[in-house]
Parts: sequence; C-alpha cells; structure tokens
Amino acid sequence: MPDVRTFVLVTDRPDRSAAIVTALREIGICDVVGPEETWRDRQELAGVVSDLTLSRPEADHCLRSLKRHLAGRNLPVICLLRRASQDALRHAKSLGATVCMPAYVPPETVAAALANQVGIIAGGAERAVVQGVARAGEALNGLLAEARAGQPVRMGAVEAGLGPILTAVQEGGLARWLDTVWTHDDATYQHCLLVAGLSAQFALHLGFRHDDQFRFVRAALIHDVGKARIPLEILNKPGRLDAGEMAVMRTHAAIGHAVLLAGGETDAMTLSVVRHHHEMLDGSGYPDGLSGDAIGDMVRLLTICDIYAALTERRPYKKPMPMADAMAILAGMDGKLEARLVQSFGEAMAATG
Repeated sequence: MPDVRTFVLVTDRPDRSAAIVTALREIGICDVVGPEETWRDRQELAGVVSDLTLSRPEADHCLRSLKRHLAGRNLPVICLLRRASQDALRHAKSLGATVCMPAYVPPETVAAALANQVGIIAGGAERAVVQGVARAGEALNGLLAEARAGQPVRMGAVEAGLGPILTAVQEGGLARWLDTVWTHDDATYQHCLLVAGLSAQFALHLGFRHDDQFRFVRAALIHDVGKARIPLEILNKPGRLDAGEMAVMRTHAAIGHAVLLAGGETDAMTLSVVRHHHEMLDGSGYPDGLSGDAIGDMVRLLTICDIYAALTERRPYKKPMPMADAMAILAGMDGKLEARLVQSFGEAMAATG
C-alpha cells in the first residue's frame, strides 16, 4: 500500500481556503484546522500550509506553538503571505516557515511546493525537474557562499549541475521548471535558476549544439555571482532603489567578473556574459557602456532571458507579470535589444505551452 502522508492546512478563512484543500488532497490527506490548533496530537504530520493573517496574535501564537511542539522534525511549513513586505517575510521565517509564497498563487502551485518539500514526485517529468532544481540549486548555493566569503570560486560543482538543468527542461518542460523555482523565496537563488531554465529553453529552441547549450547555461547560472557581495538590505529591498543604492547594485556585474577571474575562469564567453549582461545595444547599459557589435551574441541572448526573468519573478510583495505583458516590454526595447532575437525568444516561450 502506498505511503499516504497527512498534511494540515491552518486557516482563519476556511471558505477562502477551499481550493487549497482540494489541491492538497491530490497529494495526501489534508486536515483543516483553525488558529486555535495546539499541535499536541500531530506527531505523524508530514507538512503544514499556513493561510493565516500573521499580524493577528492568534496566528502568531499558533505557529510558534507548532514550531515548539515539533522542534527538530525539519517539518515543511509553507506560509501564504497576505501582506506584501520584507517584514512579513522575516516574520514568517521567524515563525518556522520553510517556504513563503504570496497568498494569490494558484492552489496547485502550493500543493506542488509542498510535494517537492516532502519528496512526493508523481512521475518521470516531475522527477527530472525536482532533481534538476535541487542539483543546480546546490551548485549555485555553493558558488554564492564562496563568493560571499571572499574565497576562490570552484566551477566543478557548477558544471555538475548543468546536465540536470538541460535534462529537466527537455523532459519536464520549462513550465514545470519555472513553477518549481518560483517556490523558493531567496531573490538571487530564484533569479539565477529562472535565467538558467529560460536559457536552456532558448538554446534548445535555437538548435544549439550540446557543447554550446552547456556553455550558455553555465554562464546563465552564474551570471549574477557578483550579487553575493552586494549588501542584503539593498539586494532584498522590496521597493525601488534610490540613486545611491542603484549605484551599489550596478557594481555586481564588474564584481562578478573579478570574482571569476580570481577563481581562474578562462572561458571568454562566460566572462563576457557575467560582466556585460546589462549592456544595451544603444550604449545605455553598464558597466562599460558597450554598444552595437561590441556586445557579443551570447550576451545579447542572455540579456533577454535576464530581463524576462526579472519581469516575471514571483515575490511575496510583487505579483508576477504575465508572459504576454513581459514580451510586450521586451518588444518595446527595440534599439536596446536585438528585435530578431526577442522575436525568437517569444517563439521559444510560446513553444512551452
């Protein structure tokens, strides 16, 4: 008999949470409780979804009680955030949340996130994606930690994570990759994995040879390594950066280039992508103000993926932009981006269904 897991949805709005219950019951047993839950008789619990207004004292007490009674269990706890702010995200994390998601995400995405956390994988396609994200994420986390600590970055682990990215996008599809990556709330981690998946899809659509696919996705995964040395209060600021903060943020491309050089990176394309992925064809980009033919083809491709990822990312404090709107913005950047490549990227995205 298959192992059936029991989940709990804790909510102060059972009527609003009905669709979440339906989605969770596709992956196991789902009990629905209110914020008065004590958790004393929940030792067999596999995971929790909180759909509570965290600013209410009873919600805070409920989740602190959960954290206390099930300490040491490494229990997946997904918090659906109704208030869009970094303070709300930090509050949820302090209450034991392992994943934070906006309250408006589709119920199926919530269920998929919980399934991924507890290792429920429905089939080969899902397995390829979950394993691909895990392998690539592990490699990326190691790279960022080394860069943050001022240590030489080691590319061997990164390269071991590239095959799983391509396999995941080919076998599981880009949509599954994006849905899985969107369950992570660390901004840089999510963004780099999004860009890597988009780049894999773009490279496959363009018919790149395997070696070129590998090199392009490699560069995409590490393109923002310089952000490891940007202060977190700037990196994770939910609102618009002021002029001083933007100046600091814009140093990440040159910093990433220097980090790779110090680590012994010799691939010219990778170095160019990391340094120049914010350059624009009209010379308005940074850090070097390159224009026209001075910007290589791979950089042009990566820049499109990078901008699209930034527009469509999910944050607790920001709704994702629909694909059609994001593509309209890219199309409106004629003169900054190569129109022919933007059109091809749109075709690659449309091919994902």
